Amino acid sequence: MTEDTDRRPYLSSFLDRHNTRRWRYRRAGKTIPIPGQPGEPAFEATYEAACEGRKVQPAKILAMPGAALPATFRAAWRRVLSSPEWLAHDPATKAKNIRLATEFLELPVIPDDPAQWGDMRVADLKRRHVKDILARYSATPHKGKHLLVTIRKMIYAALDEEWIEADPTWKMAYKPAYKGWRAWTEAERAQFEARWPIGSAARTAYGLALWLGNRRSDVARVEWSWFDFRQNIVTIEQVKGGKVLVLPLTPMLRDILDPLPRDKKYPLITAYGEPFSEKSLTGTMAHWTKLAGMPPGCTLHGLRKTLGKMLAESGASTRQLMETLGHDDIEHAELYSREAEQRRLAKDGMSRVTRKFRTLKPAG
Repeated sequence: MTEDTDRRPYLSSFLDRHNTRRWRYRRAGKTIPIPGQPGEPAFEATYEAACEGRKVQPAKILAMPGAALPATFRAAWRRVLSSPEWLAHDPATKAKNIRLATEFLELPVIPDDPAQWGDMRVADLKRRHVKDILARYSATPHKGKHLLVTIRKMIYAALDEEWIEADPTWKMAYKPAYKGWRAWTEAERAQFEARWPIGSAARTAYGLALWLGNRRSDVARVEWSWFDFRQNIVTIEQVKGGKVLVLPLTPMLRDILDPLPRDKKYPLITAYGEPFSEKSLTGTMAHWTKLAGMPPGCTLHGLRKTLGKMLAESGASTRQLMETLGHDDIEHAELYSREAEQRRLAKDGMSRVTRKFRTLKPAG
Protein backbone atom coordinates (compact mmCIF):
# COMPACT_ATOMS: atom_id res chain seq x y z
CA MET A 1 0.00 0.00 0.00
CA THR A 2 1.18 3.52 -0.74
CA GLU A 3 0.62 6.77 1.06
CA ASP A 4 -1.98 7.74 -1.56
CA THR A 5 -4.02 4.56 -1.09
CA ASP A 6 -3.84 4.96 2.67
CA ARG A 7 -5.34 8.45 2.67
CA ARG A 8 -7.68 8.05 -0.32
CA PRO A 9 -10.55 5.61 0.28
CA TYR A 10 -11.38 3.02 -2.36
CA LEU A 11 -8.21 3.81 -4.30
CA SER A 12 -5.82 1.03 -5.21
CA SER A 13 -3.00 0.48 -7.68
CA PHE A 14 -1.24 -2.32 -9.56
CA LEU A 15 1.64 -2.82 -11.98
CA ASP A 16 0.68 -3.71 -15.54
CA ARG A 17 2.70 -5.98 -17.85
CA HIS A 18 4.90 -3.01 -18.80
CA ASN A 19 5.69 -2.46 -15.13
CA THR A 20 3.72 0.79 -15.15
CA ARG A 21 1.66 1.65 -12.09
CA ARG A 22 -2.03 1.92 -12.83
CA TRP A 23 -4.73 3.30 -10.53
CA ARG A 24 -8.36 2.37 -10.00
CA TYR A 25 -11.32 3.26 -7.82
CA ARG A 26 -13.16 0.19 -6.52
CA ARG A 27 -16.38 0.37 -4.53
CA ALA A 28 -19.43 -1.86 -4.23
CA GLY A 29 -18.16 -4.19 -6.95
CA LYS A 30 -17.68 -1.33 -9.41
CA THR A 31 -14.23 -0.46 -10.80
CA ILE A 32 -13.36 2.87 -12.36
CA PRO A 33 -9.90 3.30 -13.96
CA ILE A 34 -8.08 6.47 -12.91
CA PRO A 35 -5.79 7.95 -15.60
CA GLY A 36 -2.35 9.35 -14.89
CA GLN A 37 -0.63 9.62 -11.54
CA PRO A 38 -1.64 11.28 -8.25
CA GLY A 39 -1.35 15.04 -8.43
CA GLU A 40 -2.02 15.23 -12.16
CA PRO A 41 -5.18 17.14 -13.23
CA ALA A 42 -6.80 14.20 -15.03
CA PHE A 43 -6.13 11.88 -12.07
CA GLU A 44 -7.55 14.28 -9.49
CA ALA A 45 -10.62 15.14 -11.56
CA THR A 46 -11.49 11.48 -12.22
CA TYR A 47 -10.97 10.43 -8.61
CA GLU A 48 -13.10 13.30 -7.30
CA ALA A 49 -15.88 12.46 -9.75
CA ALA A 50 -15.75 8.77 -8.74
CA CYS A 51 -16.05 9.68 -5.04
CA GLU A 52 -19.05 11.91 -5.81
CA GLY A 53 -20.70 9.25 -8.00
CA ARG A 54 -20.70 11.26 -11.20
CA LYS A 55 -19.09 11.02 -14.62
CA VAL A 56 -16.15 13.17 -15.59
CA GLN A 57 -17.22 15.92 -17.99
CA PRO A 58 -14.35 16.55 -20.40
CA ALA A 59 -13.59 20.21 -21.03
CA LYS A 60 -15.12 21.55 -24.24
CA ILE A 61 -12.72 23.06 -26.73
CA LEU A 62 -14.27 26.19 -28.18
CA ALA A 63 -12.85 27.92 -31.22
CA MET A 64 -12.00 31.54 -30.59
CA PRO A 65 -13.88 33.92 -32.93
CA GLY A 66 -11.64 34.68 -35.88
CA ALA A 67 -9.10 32.04 -34.89
CA ALA A 68 -7.13 30.47 -37.73
CA LEU A 69 -4.80 27.51 -37.91
CA PRO A 70 -1.31 28.35 -39.22
CA ALA A 71 -0.81 28.40 -43.01
CA THR A 72 -4.52 27.81 -43.71
CA PHE A 73 -6.78 29.79 -46.02
CA ARG A 74 -8.36 31.46 -43.02
CA ALA A 75 -4.91 32.61 -41.89
CA ALA A 76 -4.12 33.77 -45.44
CA TRP A 77 -7.30 35.84 -45.53
CA ARG A 78 -6.25 37.59 -42.32
CA ARG A 79 -2.98 38.49 -44.07
CA VAL A 80 -4.98 39.86 -47.03
CA LEU A 81 -7.03 42.11 -44.75
CA SER A 82 -3.87 43.76 -43.41
CA SER A 83 -2.07 44.15 -46.75
CA PRO A 84 -1.43 47.57 -48.34
CA GLU A 85 -3.26 46.45 -51.50
CA TRP A 86 -6.39 45.69 -49.47
CA LEU A 87 -6.31 48.96 -47.57
CA ALA A 88 -6.23 50.84 -50.90
CA HIS A 89 -9.52 49.26 -52.09
CA ASP A 90 -12.73 51.27 -52.01
CA PRO A 91 -15.53 50.18 -49.61
CA ALA A 92 -17.64 48.58 -52.35
CA THR A 93 -14.74 46.38 -53.53
CA LYS A 94 -13.93 45.40 -49.95
CA ALA A 95 -17.54 44.45 -49.24
CA LYS A 96 -17.74 42.29 -52.37
CA ASN A 97 -14.48 40.46 -51.61
CA ILE A 98 -15.39 39.92 -47.95
CA ARG A 99 -18.68 38.38 -49.03
CA LEU A 100 -16.97 36.06 -51.52
CA ALA A 101 -14.13 35.16 -49.12
CA THR A 102 -16.59 34.27 -46.36
CA GLU A 103 -18.49 32.01 -48.75
CA PHE A 104 -15.27 30.26 -49.83
CA LEU A 105 -13.87 29.85 -46.31
CA GLU A 106 -17.13 28.22 -45.19
CA LEU A 107 -17.42 26.10 -48.34
CA PRO A 108 -17.29 22.32 -47.59
CA VAL A 109 -14.24 20.63 -49.05
CA ILE A 110 -16.51 17.71 -49.87
CA PRO A 111 -20.29 18.18 -50.04
CA ASP A 112 -22.10 17.10 -46.86
CA ASP A 113 -18.83 16.99 -44.88
CA PRO A 114 -18.05 19.39 -41.99
CA ALA A 115 -14.49 20.11 -43.17
CA GLN A 116 -14.28 23.62 -44.63
CA TRP A 117 -11.80 25.18 -47.05
CA GLY A 118 -10.99 27.86 -44.49
CA ASP A 119 -9.31 25.26 -42.26
CA MET A 120 -7.32 23.65 -45.08
CA ARG A 121 -3.64 24.41 -45.60
CA VAL A 122 -3.03 26.53 -48.68
CA ALA A 123 -0.26 24.11 -49.66
CA ASP A 124 -2.86 21.34 -49.99
CA LEU A 125 -4.82 23.18 -52.72
CA LYS A 126 -4.38 21.56 -56.14
CA ARG A 127 -5.58 22.63 -59.57
CA ARG A 128 -8.20 19.85 -59.54
CA HIS A 129 -9.60 21.32 -56.34
CA VAL A 130 -9.96 24.75 -57.94
CA LYS A 131 -11.70 23.26 -60.98
CA ASP A 132 -14.06 21.40 -58.64
CA ILE A 133 -14.87 24.63 -56.78
CA LEU A 134 -15.58 26.49 -60.02
CA ALA A 135 -17.76 23.62 -61.22
CA ARG A 136 -20.03 24.20 -58.24
CA TYR A 137 -20.73 27.66 -59.67
CA SER A 138 -21.56 26.50 -63.18
CA ALA A 139 -25.05 28.01 -62.86
CA THR A 140 -23.54 31.40 -61.91
CA PRO A 141 -20.25 31.47 -63.85
CA HIS A 142 -19.53 35.17 -63.30
CA LYS A 143 -19.77 34.69 -59.55
CA GLY A 144 -17.34 31.79 -59.93
CA LYS A 145 -14.98 34.08 -61.84
CA HIS A 146 -15.06 36.69 -59.05
CA LEU A 147 -14.61 33.95 -56.44
CA LEU A 148 -11.44 32.80 -58.21
CA VAL A 149 -10.08 36.37 -58.01
CA THR A 150 -10.73 36.38 -54.25
CA ILE A 151 -9.10 32.95 -53.76
CA ARG A 152 -6.04 34.21 -55.62
CA LYS A 153 -5.69 37.04 -53.12
CA MET A 154 -5.23 34.40 -50.40
CA ILE A 155 -2.82 32.43 -52.58
CA TYR A 156 -0.68 35.55 -53.15
CA ALA A 157 -0.66 36.17 -49.38
CA ALA A 158 0.53 32.59 -48.86
CA LEU A 159 3.28 33.14 -51.44
CA ASP A 160 4.39 36.30 -49.60
CA GLU A 161 4.50 34.35 -46.31
CA GLU A 162 6.45 31.53 -48.06
CA TRP A 163 3.84 28.93 -47.11
CA ILE A 164 3.83 27.80 -50.74
CA GLU A 165 6.31 28.08 -53.60
CA ALA A 166 3.94 28.13 -56.58
CA ASP A 167 0.46 29.37 -57.47
CA PRO A 168 -1.79 26.34 -58.22
CA THR A 169 -4.07 28.59 -60.31
CA TRP A 170 -1.25 29.85 -62.55
CA LYS A 171 -2.50 30.35 -66.13
CA MET A 172 -5.84 28.81 -65.22
CA ALA A 173 -8.18 30.27 -67.84
CA TYR A 174 -11.72 30.85 -66.63
CA LYS A 175 -13.53 33.38 -68.80
CA PRO A 176 -17.26 32.68 -69.01
CA ALA A 177 -19.04 34.21 -71.96
CA TYR A 178 -19.98 37.80 -71.17
CA LYS A 179 -23.60 38.77 -71.71
CA GLY A 180 -24.06 41.45 -69.10
CA TRP A 181 -27.05 43.71 -68.69
CA ARG A 182 -28.72 44.65 -71.94
CA ALA A 183 -29.48 48.17 -73.04
CA TRP A 184 -33.07 49.35 -73.26
CA THR A 185 -34.55 49.72 -76.75
CA GLU A 186 -36.04 52.98 -77.98
CA ALA A 187 -39.52 51.42 -77.81
CA GLU A 188 -38.96 50.36 -74.20
CA ARG A 189 -37.77 53.81 -73.20
CA ALA A 190 -40.81 55.39 -74.86
CA GLN A 191 -43.10 52.92 -73.09
CA PHE A 192 -41.60 53.71 -69.68
CA GLU A 193 -41.77 57.47 -70.26
CA ALA A 194 -45.40 57.20 -71.34
CA ARG A 195 -46.32 55.37 -68.12
CA TRP A 196 -44.31 57.50 -65.69
CA PRO A 197 -44.58 61.29 -66.10
CA ILE A 198 -41.98 63.86 -65.08
CA GLY A 199 -42.27 64.48 -61.35
CA SER A 200 -42.74 60.83 -60.39
CA ALA A 201 -39.99 58.99 -58.52
CA ALA A 202 -39.91 56.40 -61.30
CA ARG A 203 -39.15 59.03 -63.96
CA THR A 204 -36.54 60.70 -61.74
CA ALA A 205 -34.71 57.42 -61.13
CA TYR A 206 -34.91 56.63 -64.84
CA GLY A 207 -33.51 60.04 -65.82
CA LEU A 208 -30.64 59.96 -63.32
CA ALA A 209 -29.64 56.42 -64.30
CA LEU A 210 -29.87 57.07 -68.04
CA TRP A 211 -28.42 60.56 -68.43
CA LEU A 212 -25.71 60.24 -65.76
CA GLY A 213 -24.83 56.67 -66.77
CA ASN A 214 -23.75 55.71 -63.28
CA ARG A 215 -24.22 52.60 -61.16
CA ARG A 216 -27.08 52.16 -58.72
CA SER A 217 -24.73 52.86 -55.80
CA ASP A 218 -24.26 56.39 -57.17
CA VAL A 219 -27.79 56.96 -58.49
CA ALA A 220 -29.33 56.15 -55.10
CA ARG A 221 -27.29 58.81 -53.31
CA VAL A 222 -27.31 61.69 -55.82
CA GLU A 223 -27.65 65.00 -53.95
CA TRP A 224 -28.83 68.40 -55.15
CA SER A 225 -25.50 69.84 -54.01
CA TRP A 226 -23.74 67.85 -56.73
CA PHE A 227 -25.37 69.94 -59.45
CA ASP A 228 -24.13 73.31 -60.63
CA PHE A 229 -27.06 74.56 -62.70
CA ARG A 230 -25.27 77.79 -63.64
CA GLN A 231 -22.36 75.96 -65.24
CA ASN A 232 -24.63 73.10 -66.30
CA ILE A 233 -22.46 70.34 -64.77
CA VAL A 234 -22.79 67.63 -62.15
CA THR A 235 -19.86 66.30 -60.09
CA ILE A 236 -19.99 62.68 -58.93
CA GLU A 237 -17.52 60.76 -56.80
CA GLN A 238 -18.21 57.15 -57.64
CA VAL A 239 -18.58 54.63 -54.82
CA LYS A 240 -16.74 51.97 -56.80
CA GLY A 241 -13.16 53.11 -57.31
CA GLY A 242 -13.67 56.60 -55.85
CA LYS A 243 -13.26 58.20 -59.28
CA VAL A 244 -14.50 61.80 -59.57
CA LEU A 245 -16.51 62.54 -62.70
CA VAL A 246 -17.54 66.00 -63.89
CA LEU A 247 -20.34 65.48 -66.39
CA PRO A 248 -22.34 67.93 -68.50
CA LEU A 249 -25.96 68.33 -67.46
CA THR A 250 -27.95 67.37 -70.54
CA PRO A 251 -31.20 69.17 -71.49
CA MET A 252 -32.98 65.79 -71.19
CA LEU A 253 -31.98 65.49 -67.53
CA ARG A 254 -32.73 69.15 -66.81
CA ASP A 255 -36.26 68.65 -68.13
CA ILE A 256 -36.70 65.95 -65.47
CA LEU A 257 -35.02 67.80 -62.59
CA ASP A 258 -36.25 71.37 -63.04
CA PRO A 259 -39.86 70.77 -61.89
CA LEU A 260 -38.80 68.84 -58.75
CA PRO A 261 -38.99 70.49 -55.29
CA ARG A 262 -35.60 71.10 -53.67
CA ASP A 263 -36.58 71.12 -50.01
CA LYS A 264 -34.91 67.74 -49.51
CA LYS A 265 -31.26 66.75 -49.73
CA TYR A 266 -31.88 64.22 -52.51
CA PRO A 267 -33.81 64.61 -55.77
CA LEU A 268 -34.75 60.91 -55.69
CA ILE A 269 -36.73 60.03 -52.57
CA THR A 270 -39.26 57.45 -51.43
CA ALA A 271 -42.88 58.17 -50.47
CA TYR A 272 -41.57 58.68 -46.92
CA GLY A 273 -39.18 61.42 -47.98
CA GLU A 274 -36.08 59.25 -47.52
CA PRO A 275 -33.42 58.26 -50.08
CA PHE A 276 -33.57 54.81 -51.66
CA SER A 277 -31.07 52.15 -50.65
CA GLU A 278 -29.16 50.44 -53.46
CA LYS A 279 -31.09 47.17 -53.21
CA SER A 280 -34.48 48.77 -52.78
CA LEU A 281 -33.89 50.94 -55.85
CA THR A 282 -33.15 47.86 -57.97
CA GLY A 283 -36.29 46.10 -56.77
CA THR A 284 -38.44 49.21 -57.13
CA MET A 285 -37.27 49.75 -60.71
CA ALA A 286 -38.32 46.17 -61.49
CA HIS A 287 -41.74 47.00 -60.00
CA TRP A 288 -42.00 50.19 -62.06
CA THR A 289 -41.14 48.44 -65.32
CA LYS A 290 -43.66 45.69 -64.56
CA LEU A 291 -46.39 48.27 -63.98
CA ALA A 292 -45.45 49.82 -67.32
CA GLY A 293 -46.07 46.43 -68.97
CA MET A 294 -42.45 46.06 -70.02
CA PRO A 295 -40.61 42.78 -70.68
CA PRO A 296 -38.00 41.30 -68.32
CA GLY A 297 -34.48 42.63 -68.74
CA CYS A 298 -35.27 46.34 -68.47
CA THR A 299 -33.05 46.92 -65.43
CA LEU A 300 -31.61 49.95 -63.69
CA HIS A 301 -28.10 48.97 -64.74
CA GLY A 302 -29.38 48.47 -68.26
CA LEU A 303 -29.91 52.25 -68.45
CA ARG A 304 -26.17 52.71 -67.86
CA LYS A 305 -25.61 50.31 -70.77
CA THR A 306 -28.10 52.31 -72.80
CA LEU A 307 -26.10 55.51 -72.43
CA GLY A 308 -22.91 53.65 -73.37
CA LYS A 309 -24.63 52.31 -76.47
CA MET A 310 -25.89 55.80 -77.38
CA LEU A 311 -22.41 57.27 -76.99
CA ALA A 312 -20.81 54.58 -79.13
CA GLU A 313 -23.42 54.85 -81.86
CA SER A 314 -22.94 58.62 -81.87
CA GLY A 315 -19.25 58.10 -82.67
CA ALA A 316 -17.76 58.65 -79.20
CA SER A 317 -14.22 57.33 -78.82
CA THR A 318 -13.29 54.61 -76.36
CA ARG A 319 -11.61 57.22 -74.17
CA GLN A 320 -14.74 59.36 -74.17
CA LEU A 321 -16.79 56.34 -73.14
CA MET A 322 -14.38 55.60 -70.27
CA GLU A 323 -14.44 59.17 -68.96
CA THR A 324 -18.22 59.48 -69.20
CA LEU A 325 -19.12 56.15 -67.60
CA GLY A 326 -16.18 56.02 -65.18
CA HIS A 327 -14.60 52.82 -66.53
CA ASP A 328 -10.95 52.19 -65.67
CA ASP A 329 -10.78 49.05 -67.81
CA ILE A 330 -10.63 49.79 -71.53
CA GLU A 331 -12.11 46.37 -72.32
CA HIS A 332 -15.46 47.38 -70.82
CA ALA A 333 -15.61 50.55 -72.89
CA GLU A 334 -14.62 48.69 -76.05
CA LEU A 335 -17.67 46.44 -75.69
CA TYR A 336 -19.83 49.41 -76.69
CA SER A 337 -17.44 50.56 -79.42
CA ARG A 338 -17.16 47.14 -81.05
CA GLU A 339 -20.93 46.64 -81.19
CA ALA A 340 -21.53 50.11 -82.65
CA GLU A 341 -18.66 49.70 -85.12
CA GLN A 342 -20.02 46.33 -86.24
CA ARG A 343 -23.41 47.87 -86.94
CA ARG A 344 -21.88 50.81 -88.85
CA LEU A 345 -19.64 48.56 -90.95
CA ALA A 346 -22.43 46.10 -91.70
CA LYS A 347 -24.79 48.89 -92.73
CA ASP A 348 -22.16 50.48 -94.95
CA GLY A 349 -21.28 47.14 -96.54
CA MET A 350 -24.88 46.18 -97.26
CA SER A 351 -25.55 49.67 -98.64
CA ARG A 352 -22.74 49.12 -101.17
CA VAL A 353 -24.21 45.77 -102.17
CA THR A 354 -27.69 47.24 -102.49
CA ARG A 355 -26.48 50.10 -104.71
CA LYS A 356 -24.65 47.68 -106.98
CA PHE A 357 -27.29 45.01 -107.40
CA ARG A 358 -30.61 46.74 -106.95
CA THR A 359 -32.93 46.53 -109.93
CA LEU A 360 -35.27 49.18 -111.20
CA LYS A 361 -38.94 48.61 -110.53
CA PRO A 362 -40.84 47.78 -113.72
CA ALA A 363 -42.78 50.71 -115.06
CA GLY A 364 -46.54 50.69 -114.49
